[in-house]
Amino acid sequence: MIRPHLPRFLTTGLTIAFVVYVLTGCSFESSPILHPKGPVTETERDLMLLATGIMAFTLIPVYLLTFWCCWRYRADKNGCYRPDWHKSWQVELFIWTGPVVIVAILGYLVYVYTYRLDPYKALDNQQNTFKVQAVALNWKWLFIYPEQNVATVNELVFPSHRTLSLEITSDTVMTSFMIPALGGQIYAMAGMTTHLNLQSYKSGRFTGRNTQFSGRGFAGMVFDVQALSRHDFERWLETVRRADNTLDSQQYLNLTQPDTHHPVEYFSAVTPDLFDKIIARYDEKADEKSSALPKPEPYNVE
Repeated sequence: MIRPHLPRFLTTGLTIAFVVYVLTGCSFESSPILHPKGPVTETERDLMLLATGIMAFTLIPVYLLTFWCCWRYRADKNGCYRPDWHKSWQVELFIWTGPVVIVAILGYLVYVYTYRLDPYKALDNQQNTFKVQAVALNWKWLFIYPEQNVATVNELVFPSHRTLSLEITSDTVMTSFMIPALGGQIYAMAGMTTHLNLQSYKSGRFTGRNTQFSGRGFAGMVFDVQALSRHDFERWLETVRRADNTLDSQQYLNLTQPDTHHPVEYFSAVTPDLFDKIIARYDEKADEKSSALPKPEPYNVE
């Protein structure tokens, strides 16, 4: 029995049409790296495109040679067969020049972009820096605003005209702080402080997340990020200052209890030096009286 077959040009056309239809759902807007909202992300995008170009420089000749060999030595054509050659300087030059050039370019890029994307490097002068202290908890993020003496849970807000300077620590297992639209990723570790500096080109709303698996509530450990104009930020700050809750030691210990999908929460005042006291919980030389917070007890986050 002869089965009917569609013409090759028709199947090819249908395949291309299907691929184009699927790709219409893709957009740079949904890709923070390809559509940067700040200078750090823009630098990361440029580096990614440059790395893609270097990989294409390596792979395209390989693919071309593969197709050429398949075509030249196909079954219905007699290709030139020369099995007895060796030590061709042309072939040796071709084989070694590419890798040497690629390694040299990659070494240069690693050296340059390691310093250019240093998360500790200040992006602006100190007077225009907006400081926030971030604490990773199970499974939520606490943000303390030391200059404004307020705090929030799962919401990070800063003025878009100022550089965001973050001090980050963890009061649980190691986590990873990242705001893809603004760039940068850095680990948060208990008893230690890491720093991250970010900027936003304009006002906007983004999503931050923990990218390091940290237990059963890991998937819901996301937070809202807002870069606001000067006027909108002052209005938001007034809303936070009208909150009924204050973040003292006992309230903080309540926050450390594991829960998932914690709602946004505001605190109108914060115990002085709370961030330093959180870090001191993991200092063996510090006693509970000086840290004002009890030492953490082991628990299972699975």
